[in-house]
Amino acid sequence: VYFMQAWLDRGWLWHAPRQVLESRFRRTGDWSVFQGEAPTIVFAPHFYGLDAGAMALAMAADRRFSTIYTPQANEAVDQWMKVGRARFGDVNLLNRGDGVKPIVASLRKGGLLYLLPDMNFGPEESIFVPFYGVPAATVPSLPRFARLGRAVVVSLVTRITPEGYEIEAKPAWTDYPTDDVLADTA
Repeated sequence: VYFMQAWLDRGWLWHAPRQVLESRFRRTGDWSVFQGEAPTIVFAPHFYGLDAGAMALAMAADRRFSTIYTPQANEAVDQWMKVGRARFGDVNLLNRGDGVKPIVASLRKGGLLYLLPDMNFGPEESIFVPFYGVPAATVPSLPRFARLGRAVVVSLVTRITPEGYEIEAKPAWTDYPTDDVLADTA
């Protein structure tokens, strides 16, 4: 049910006027961390509201905003996603196939990176870390980008509500990353 709601909500997320989105978003936490010029990674797990969180961030942040995406097989769907996700703010969609350099360059220029790193891209790119006590494959991109981009990490948690979405900015992480990639990824 939540998956379908999040999918169907893209209709208003990507097409409704700004005031409609603002009326359906409730931002909580300290959003001031997204202002300024400090390289910042916005850690956003693949929850159902990932597009709502990204849209709320793009509308609130007064600076360059990047996110990584994998092109869709259907060209029409791919174009719809790109246009919808980039309609507010200064959004830069980075193609996953282009590698690490544009991602790190964007961070080092003081950009925001909306990162959803909980993916399994196979044995060459993934490592196993505990997930609720079960070993799970995921990419170690969060600590890697934080180190290479000299970036602070802030979690952004998006929840579906009866009115729309609550998007909570958590406090910036301290002492991250460490020298332990496995622990940092977990």
